[in-house]
Amino acid sequence: MTRQIDAAKVSFEHALKLLRSGDAAAAERASRAALAQYPDDANFLVVLGAALNRQNRAAEAEAVLRKAIDADPEYAKAHEALAHALLAQKRPADAVPVLRQAVSLNPALKSAQVTLSQALLAAGQEQEAKGAFDELLQSHPQLQRLAKAAEHHRAGQFEEAETIYRELLRQDPDDVTVSRLFGVLALDAGNYRNAAVLLRQAVKLAPGFRAAWIDLCRAQTELHELDDAIASAERAIQLEPGRAGGYIALGNALARTNRTDDAIAAYRRASEIRPNNAEIALGLGNVLKTIGRQQDAITAYRDGIRLKPDFAELYWSLSNLKTFRFEPGEVRAMEQALESGVLPDNAIVHFCFALGKACEDNGDHARAFAFFERGNNLRRIQEHYDPVNTEQMGERIRKVFSPTLIRESEGAGFADVAPIFIIGLPRSGSTLIEQILASHSQVEATHELPEGGRLVRFIDRQRIGGKTYPEAVLGFSRQALTEIGQRYDRETRRYRVGKPRFIDKMPNNFAMVGLLQLAMPNARFINARRDPRDTCLSCYKQLFARGQSFTYDLMELGDYYLEYRRMIDHWHQVLPGRVLDVQYEAVVADLEGQTRRILEFCGLPWEDACLRFFATERAVRTASSEQVRRPIYGDAVGVWRHYEAQLAPLLDVLAPVLAGSA
Repeated sequence: MTRQIDAAKVSFEHALKLLRSGDAAAAERASRAALAQYPDDANFLVVLGAALNRQNRAAEAEAVLRKAIDADPEYAKAHEALAHALLAQKRPADAVPVLRQAVSLNPALKSAQVTLSQALLAAGQEQEAKGAFDELLQSHPQLQRLAKAAEHHRAGQFEEAETIYRELLRQDPDDVTVSRLFGVLALDAGNYRNAAVLLRQAVKLAPGFRAAWIDLCRAQTELHELDDAIASAERAIQLEPGRAGGYIALGNALARTNRTDDAIAAYRRASEIRPNNAEIALGLGNVLKTIGRQQDAITAYRDGIRLKPDFAELYWSLSNLKTFRFEPGEVRAMEQALESGVLPDNAIVHFCFALGKACEDNGDHARAFAFFERGNNLRRIQEHYDPVNTEQMGERIRKVFSPTLIRESEGAGFADVAPIFIIGLPRSGSTLIEQILASHSQVEATHELPEGGRLVRFIDRQRIGGKTYPEAVLGFSRQALTEIGQRYDRETRRYRVGKPRFIDKMPNNFAMVGLLQLAMPNARFINARRDPRDTCLSCYKQLFARGQSFTYDLMELGDYYLEYRRMIDHWHQVLPGRVLDVQYEAVVADLEGQTRRILEFCGLPWEDACLRFFATERAVRTASSEQVRRPIYGDAVGVWRHYEAQLAPLLDVLAPVLAGSA
């Protein structure tokens, strides 16, 4: 008898392990095999029911779990599992009494208490839901702390929330819920590397934690670890194929890889599972925008707004279609949302930038600037930017990459790769140059690649001579420089399809020209320039999805521009002829002349298609995505004059370069 009990225990633990690992199909097989021997065992019936529910077979799960309750009416977990099957069938009213019974049988069952409050809310019993949640918090002090952390998180008080999560993890390092919530906090704060570490820990401890896989996908997507991001999303889908979240995450990751058709398919599948969802509409609209289907993108965004009228990011996405114009009703809706006083800071920021664009389009520049200023001021509080550190780093780079180092490194590096780097500040015409070059038969565009920054982090980790970048470069052998070039080539191949030349359009690579040139001596660098007043204003009006933290304060923006100019001047001095300045205004005035100049610099033969850049079909993910799909225009020249009075602090900072600027 004892052996039989032991065997049953082993079988149960095996089935449960499979379920927790996320392999629902294997858990089903193991449970059915055990039930052939122990047909009325409530434990195996519960595992089987949960496995069926994970496979989107809720009706089958319900029948099995009712059998489990018949076998053991006082088994709280059986009642809880039945409730999940009922909720999966969109029967929250039926789930509520089942969950109440589960809590009654086992008051310490936190998961059932949480699900009860959710079921009550889904059933429209808001007061009862609040009461159940309050009761839960009172009975579990740890949950009180989690709730407090969540409150801080929603209010944008990230440091306060972080303090609570750190303390809870010190108490229990294996608490997967805390690891996941801490990871989500790091995601929202833009600390993607920390988020990935926390979320990897969560899925390591609980491989069947679907939500943590989705969040990990988000972190990996932001880190451009796109193969891993796709794998994480597919894992979430495997765990629960009947849930939309995994498909949304998959669509977001695929969109970053230029697999736009696959991304659209993922969003469509998510929409089938969860119709009328605004988040799906946003993701779909973003992909449609990148491939030039502007009207379809507008339709998707507006569909999302109808579903969720206060979803600020949808309005901002519409405004980010630079050729789009809001209707009066849409402007009033945004104004009313702002006036409500109940929006979180992030929503306020998005509405402010959207309204700024709407007012500018209507010619009300004073009001437009007021909205831009409000949005920028609030966003600056959210950003971590140190202008002093930026200037100090610039000085260190210029000191390291001296004429002596350049001379001594001549002939080193990996000559087999010949990327074309388009550098400069954002909003300086870089996307236009990219589109012109991408229209050439020998050139492919790969967008803004993160590999330059990754090279720096790689060098930092090596700590050659105990030093980090840039000083570590002084200890590099010629072979080390070659290996850096090979590393860049290897890491960028995932974005390339095989044309002879490719473009890396990460603007911030302007600070890395020295390293990139030494590592890849055949690389070409095109510096996109524009009137500094228009450049800085355009940055100030743009809410960037990530990075570019220097753009949210006029004086910091001006200081950053000066640092950029110092850096470019340095490269012209130590690397004469290696960087081509291309003035946006000159391209507008003489498209053919400047195009011939660009192609000659890159060693490319003339092709008429480059003049018809607007007809080139490719994914464009920058704010200029639809602007570069129309013939050359001069509307963006001299826009700063509309805001001259408001830009006085910026103009004062830019004074040293304005006298000689184009």
